Amino acid sequence: MFDEVSGRRRAIWIGAGYAAQGFGYAAVVTALPAFKSRQHIGDAYVSVILLLVCVAAAGGSILADRTAARWGSRYALSGGLLAVAAGLGLTTFHTPTPVFTAILIAYGIGLGAVDASLSMQGVLVQARLGRSVMSRLFAAYTAAAITAALLMSGNAASGGGAALSVGAAAVFAALVVVLGFSSFEPARTVLPEHDGGGKRSDGTRHVVWVCGAFIFTAFLADSAVSTWSSVYLHDTLLATAAVVPLGYAAYQAAVLVSRLAGDHVVPRIGRAAAAIGCLLVCAVGLGLVVVLPVILAAIVGFALTGIGVGILVPLAFSAAGHAAPGNSDEVIARVNLFNYGGALVGAVLLGALSEPVGLQTAFLIPVIGLLATLPVVRALRRLPNEPGVVPAPATAPR
Repeated sequence: MFDEVSGRRRAIWIGAGYAAQGFGYAAVVTALPAFKSRQHIGDAYVSVILLLVCVAAAGGSILADRTAARWGSRYALSGGLLAVAAGLGLTTFHTPTPVFTAILIAYGIGLGAVDASLSMQGVLVQARLGRSVMSRLFAAYTAAAITAALLMSGNAASGGGAALSVGAAAVFAALVVVLGFSSFEPARTVLPEHDGGGKRSDGTRHVVWVCGAFIFTAFLADSAVSTWSSVYLHDTLLATAAVVPLGYAAYQAAVLVSRLAGDHVVPRIGRAAAAIGCLLVCAVGLGLVVVLPVILAAIVGFALTGIGVGILVPLAFSAAGHAAPGNSDEVIARVNLFNYGGALVGAVLLGALSEPVGLQTAFLIPVIGLLATLPVVRALRRLPNEPGVVPAPATAPR
């Protein structure tokens, strides 16, 4: 019988899964300069690899949906984490560039599977506990990502090399599966009955588009800051080497703080009001970057963006799960696909505009996206907001 103690244990291990994902992703991103040097590849090839990883991650998200539908999302999470661990571990070895590329594509499949299944697990355990915990689960991801970046910095300073950090991330992901599998949420959600024509009439598509819009916009802003904040500070504002990382550091610190507070704030003010606040705070933050080309203003603007993004992402996934309690696994997997679309647009479009108009003006793209998403809040208000889930035996096929 489910009780508070077992619920907390499950939440802790699911949080460990978020931490493993954040640690591994940050390790890969911060290891890119070392990978470039070792594999003798340029920025153009790195861009191609990142595109392929995003496409593979989208496929991994779909695979997680299929796996969760048949056996439960804990199997999708475990398989994804093992793929991530294997991919991370293999990148620490010098291999021919085509093999290295294939390894990262395999890592991307695991990345997408873990992204989707973690949110499935989070919605399930949140419903079991009867209170909001999604923001704190995402906070574990952010804290681990910050830790990985600091570890990479320390290893580089001591001459240890990137392989140590990436290898540690691989071991961590594998340990979470081995030690935590029995504590992952075993339930899955039950699909509603289809109508006579075989087409679902439960409003699933509407939920996916509404919640997906928020995920797309959040990751558009996230990718813009993550990819281009340091470049903007260095190339446009001529910041010193010591100051350049502070924009991204301020962003990640703000994301962490907002996620630690989100589970307390959102239930009190309501998810619609929280969504409006997040969108406006992000828009103001990036607007500050656009209108005031000063180093301090840019760092403050990136931090404000982090406050909004930190709450908006878990809010959207929670809303998707609550709006389709009998089908949350599939809905979340589909909503998760918008993640990669927003990330690609934020990274690629701003980069394409950096030459003709400059990065300062290019940051208007996420501002426009954030403001354009405000009308979607009206549709969010109309979505069901019942945190219940319909559990079924994890091993029973659909």
